[in-house]
Amino acid sequence: MFMSSTLSRTQIHAVDIDRGPERFKVYTQRDLGAIDELRQLPESLRFEMQVVSSVLPFRVNDYVIRELIDWGRVPDDPIFQLTFPQRGMLSEAHFNRMAMALRSGMDKQGLRAVADEIRAQLNPHPAGQLELNVPRDENGDPITGLQHKYRETVLFFPSQGQTCHSYCSFCFRWAQFVGDKSLRMATTEAEKLHDYLKSHHEVTDLLITGGDPMVMKSKQLKAYLEPLLHPDFSHIRTIRIGTKALSFWPQRFVTDADADELIELLHHMVIAGKHVAIMAHYNHAKELDTSIAKAAIARVRATGAEIRSQGPLLAHINDNPEAWSALWQEQVKLGIIPYYMFVERDTGSRHHFEVPLHKAWEIYRQAMQSVSGLGRTARGPSMSAMPGKVEVQGVTEIHGEKVFVLRFIQARNPEWVQRPFFAQFDEQATWLDQLKPAFGEKRFFFE
Repeated sequence: MFMSSTLSRTQIHAVDIDRGPERFKVYTQRDLGAIDELRQLPESLRFEMQVVSSVLPFRVNDYVIRELIDWGRVPDDPIFQLTFPQRGMLSEAHFNRMAMALRSGMDKQGLRAVADEIRAQLNPHPAGQLELNVPRDENGDPITGLQHKYRETVLFFPSQGQTCHSYCSFCFRWAQFVGDKSLRMATTEAEKLHDYLKSHHEVTDLLITGGDPMVMKSKQLKAYLEPLLHPDFSHIRTIRIGTKALSFWPQRFVTDADADELIELLHHMVIAGKHVAIMAHYNHAKELDTSIAKAAIARVRATGAEIRSQGPLLAHINDNPEAWSALWQEQVKLGIIPYYMFVERDTGSRHHFEVPLHKAWEIYRQAMQSVSGLGRTARGPSMSAMPGKVEVQGVTEIHGEKVFVLRFIQARNPEWVQRPFFAQFDEQATWLDQLKPAFGEKRFFFE
């Protein structure tokens, strides 16, 4: 049975939130000139935003603008860097090409062609997402909207969830949002998902992802989730929902018209025996600052669902140990489980946000030194690379050779998990494919 709405409303008042529904107002590239706060910035900076957002997706809402950005610190404010286009997100060559196209008065079709050419060079689907991760049906045909990279876990991309309340400037799934159907991973067919899960009893975890599934109406999410309570799906023990809504639109869980229905759905799945985990994307402690954000966290936790946090280490946003220790300390205080520190993926605007692996490990190590044991559940720095999730465990010297110590947290081949291996130390390396085996080996064991 669903819990009563009385309990859910009690959770609202328990965290001192007493407000009616807020209107969700969003701005995209064509609305840049309508954002009042941008008018204080130099015209040259506003033009740079126009150039970058002609190539990479841009979307921000009033809540982020009003509550999360300190406009006195712009352009250095971390949430501004997280959500607004920055010139460094494009290479100089790509920036200049698009800037020239805009200044020339090129029509929309021409601008789109220039943008598409640039996007094709930005590795839109890293780590074999389309080539290696998409499962096939009994006829050998690819099942769109699903990924099955690891034995126990299937990712599902519902088409109704292929946008977000705001876009992150670093997003490794930016290709989902540029209007090119050939680059999108999505499906509306719940039947295909359910049929696949029925026939794959090795799968224990379903991750609903996007975009952001929390842009969906509760009744749409319910249509995907409730059938999983049937005995045919008893092997599906955990349902994960990847979302940034707790940061970018916490109203989704508190004051939206169907917020109570969403809370009831989560609770219903829990009491029916499923482990429900909200995989919350956080990049900075500022995202936890507002009363509505705290209210959303409290309401989700009251359902019996857990919240786990993950996010990448990013230059200009959180590339120092103080930012991470503050984030993890506040999350533990609010009952969120720190889960992953990721390395920025090799796609899109990576060169603007990437941090060398040795520096990433040092930031992680120092941040861990200033949190309690409950904050040390965060794993990292972790690369979601072609063969699996590879964790940088440290830098050391063995037999006179300086090396990276690495291991697989998760892998395409389960036999690789937890197996340590070593790479030559490289001060500039930011990703697995830039590393070379240590000790004279010609290749890594997984190649």
